[in-house]
Amino acid sequence: MSDDLQALVDRLPSLGDAVLVTLEMTLGGAILAMVVALVLGFGARTRTLWVRGPSRVVIEFFRGTSLVVQIFWIFYVLPTFGFKMEALAVAIVALGLNYGAYAAEVVRGSIESVPTGQWEAATALNLAWPHKVRRVIFPQAWALMIPQLANLLIQLLKGSALAFYITLHDVYWWIDELQRDTRDTFFSYGIGLVIYFVIAYILTWGMNWLEERAKRRLGRGTRPRLRDVFGLKPGVPTEIARVQGGVA
Repeated sequence: MSDDLQALVDRLPSLGDAVLVTLEMTLGGAILAMVVALVLGFGARTRTLWVRGPSRVVIEFFRGTSLVVQIFWIFYVLPTFGFKMEALAVAIVALGLNYGAYAAEVVRGSIESVPTGQWEAATALNLAWPHKVRRVIFPQAWALMIPQLANLLIQLLKGSALAFYITLHDVYWWIDELQRDTRDTFFSYGIGLVIYFVIAYILTWGMNWLEERAKRRLGRGTRPRLRDVFGLKPGVPTEIARVQGGVA
């Protein structure tokens, strides 16, 4: 065990770079996925067939094919057509397209969950479609979609480990190198579990904060406390807590 710990200490200086690469893939992929989700989500619910049809095709294609095959195709096949990208860019594009297709269904479902009366009220105010969506519909849909997007973000983080196969030195690569040094699978991959858990937990904190903020802007929640933001357990709304005697 002492040899394992020494190997871990020796590899700690390179852990920061590995975590940075993983975060670049995760956050870059998440931003691209959100853009893809908004475009495809709105496109999939439009009445215009030439917009709805291609949107559905793209969604089903990227949801129905393997992420690792998509990564390999972009990294190894596209260069034969003259489109060559760095490994990090390939990972971000593949993750963004794949998880963006899943998130598009979250966007579409959340928008359709906004009560019809909200659409009618915005129409009665004579708002143009972009203003109707930006000021009335999307803020309500955003609060609904954040929990599901949080799940997809964590899945995207875990999916980023596949970039190891296109030579990226991410967290999974670091774990694999640690295993080569120690030849102790239990120790190395146990450390890997802890690292991925810590990153995922931090991302969860951020999504919890976004959800509380979105609800507060709609008047559905209270100003988030640190205990609520940094906890996985949902906070009790102030009004309910008052009734139960939990808050003065």
